[in-house]
Amino acid sequence: MAEASPLATCLRPVRAVVLDTDGVLVDSARLHAAAWREAFDACLAAVGGQRPFDPVDDYLRHVDGRSRLDGAAAFLASRGVQLPPGSPKDAPGTGSVAAVAARKEEVFTALLRERGAEVWPGSVRLLHALRDEGVACAAVSASRHAAELLQQAGLRGLLGAVVDGNEAARLGLPGKPDPALFVEAARRLGVPPGDAAVVEDALAGVAAGRRGGFGLVVGVDRSGTGGHAAELHRRGADLVVADLAELLVPGAAR
Repeated sequence: MAEASPLATCLRPVRAVVLDTDGVLVDSARLHAAAWREAFDACLAAVGGQRPFDPVDDYLRHVDGRSRLDGAAAFLASRGVQLPPGSPKDAPGTGSVAAVAARKEEVFTALLRERGAEVWPGSVRLLHALRDEGVACAAVSASRHAAELLQQAGLRGLLGAVVDGNEAARLGLPGKPDPALFVEAARRLGVPPGDAAVVEDALAGVAAGRRGGFGLVVGVDRSGTGGHAAELHRRGADLVVADLAELLVPGAAR
């Protein structure tokens, strides 16, 4: 008699799963938020009269899941701060959107080397279960550090493909909420979006999964605030979980 699948019912019809990296597989979102706070607060202090960057609410609403330039532009626009776009070659702190993004990258790299990033145990359990069930998996991220993070975390061998910020730049793929990253990951797995699931914690990422025509969109809310879960649903999540272990049958091995 065949053993019952360890996967929750919602995942059993899918042939592939595309997962976001930061905040879904690896606990690095807190480092991104801290880096953004330092970069934005220096900018806000320079213009005066602005409250500091909120590493929870502002992070989730404006920068989570977006490329550095898109995130910097979105947050500054939300505060009415007008800076020239600048160039990717702008030095950190030189008064452009690109310079704010460069400062964020500088701080994040230092924090990553200093603190590292842990994996979410429930996410590791789910990846093993998906592999054992023959479901192909890929990871995506707007960050250029994603492949490095996944390798350090010991997760790269569980993934059939990784489409990160470096790949997006090389291929000219637009960032979330455009579904291009997810569609490319599914393509590399050889599975059409309609037969695949997206797992995302960012509002922009959930919206991208829905726009991309994926068969299942799972939101991940680790914020502990009901408001974020509700917003994930509004952006297109079919269901929202607090941990990826909820996508396994209770009592599943590993």
